[in-house]
Amino acid sequence: MKRSIAVMLIMVMVLISACSSGNSGTNESNNGDNRSNTQNTANNPPAANENNEDEASDEPAELVIFTQSGDSEESFNARFGDLIREKFPNYTITYKPASKEYGLKEMIAAGEQIDIYFDSIGFIQGYFESDVQMDMTELIESHGLDLSKLEPTVVDSIKMLSDGGIYAVPVFNNNVVLYYNKDLFDRFGVDYPKDGMTWEELSELSKKMTRNEGGEQYFGYATSTTHVLRMNQMSLPYVDENEQATINQDERWKSFYEKVFVDPMSHYIDFSKANDGFGPYRNEFLQTKNLAMFVWLSSIIFVFQEDFTNMNWDMVALPTFSDNPGVGSQPYPTYFGIANSSKNKEAAMKVIEYLISEEAQSHLSKIGVMPVLNDDHIKSQLGTESAFKGKNFGAMFYNQFAPVPKKGKYESLGDSPYHYAIWPIRDTDDYNTAFRDAAESLNQAIKDAKGQ
Repeated sequence: MKRSIAVMLIMVMVLISACSSGNSGTNESNNGDNRSNTQNTANNPPAANENNEDEASDEPAELVIFTQSGDSEESFNARFGDLIREKFPNYTITYKPASKEYGLKEMIAAGEQIDIYFDSIGFIQGYFESDVQMDMTELIESHGLDLSKLEPTVVDSIKMLSDGGIYAVPVFNNNVVLYYNKDLFDRFGVDYPKDGMTWEELSELSKKMTRNEGGEQYFGYATSTTHVLRMNQMSLPYVDENEQATINQDERWKSFYEKVFVDPMSHYIDFSKANDGFGPYRNEFLQTKNLAMFVWLSSIIFVFQEDFTNMNWDMVALPTFSDNPGVGSQPYPTYFGIANSSKNKEAAMKVIEYLISEEAQSHLSKIGVMPVLNDDHIKSQLGTESAFKGKNFGAMFYNQFAPVPKKGKYESLGDSPYHYAIWPIRDTDDYNTAFRDAAESLNQAIKDAKGQ
């Protein structure tokens, strides 16, 4: 609770500072506190267009923001909710996250209000398949949003998913980094990982950190396999244009599995003791702390903030392939879109417009949220006012993003089959059989989804 209050105080201080400082540029002139703008109107009448925008911002509006991302209300408020309420004091913001029992389908069936929805690139397409989306192109143009100022890969990705329109706007970004437990490296006298490592170097480091001491098994390295596969550095989709699995068709998958999964994890002395035989994972890194290195989402520190607060950790850039240096994971952005049923589309658009403004993006960057504005100054602020100030936040931008391939509607069905292909390969070194089984599993899942 104390930590949460501290974070909230920091956010308020940043907002007060931002509102009291001068802004530059046409778009930023309207990003100050609305009440101050209203007070200044009598002495400094704004242009007609500016006046209309200010009046619209001051008009009361009720906005329901929905997500299936799993973000708690506390997490949402710390990053977005309180920021929006401070900027638009006359807007009533209601956050409705999905639960296991009540999700998007139930909301639609009950006719409940949704004005803004948000989710990551891995799940945003589910909203489109449920016909929640609207093409925001006209609103984007009328509000003068310049999407060329954003990270181009995340804009291109949503365009690919939007049938020629733009169904949502990126608000923050994500990628994959390598976390490590500093205490374990200190205990075993091994040098820390560093930015710019190759996968071969990571494999050697994993060897050094994998050991059994005093009856305790220590593991050198593991990954959040779904994220690493979905955001793979080779830009390989799970499914091709013919809606068939690629794992048994593209030879690059073998190299990827070998370097990222098999080689660095082949040193384990007793694999079966971790995660019921599926290898070490989150608990081994955060709880039992017998996992030295873990590849995971760069934003995960906010989801498990208390766990990370209670360990001595840092991060470095994702290791890269020797024949493709400097290329990290694909981006994993989160998009905000306007529901076609919203009765407050203009108000919803003003919220999204604000969230990608320099003011809001600077605030998000300072508290450690990876910005989407392609601005070196804003990127340099990353983490400077976060709960984890002093960590190597620069690791997030050390590599360039891998291109995002075109992904079809059945892409998400590949997560499980591709994940389960890892363990047979590790045990038998039989790539052909493991890849064939994974492809058959995915292709059958696609048929089932089509009702064939």
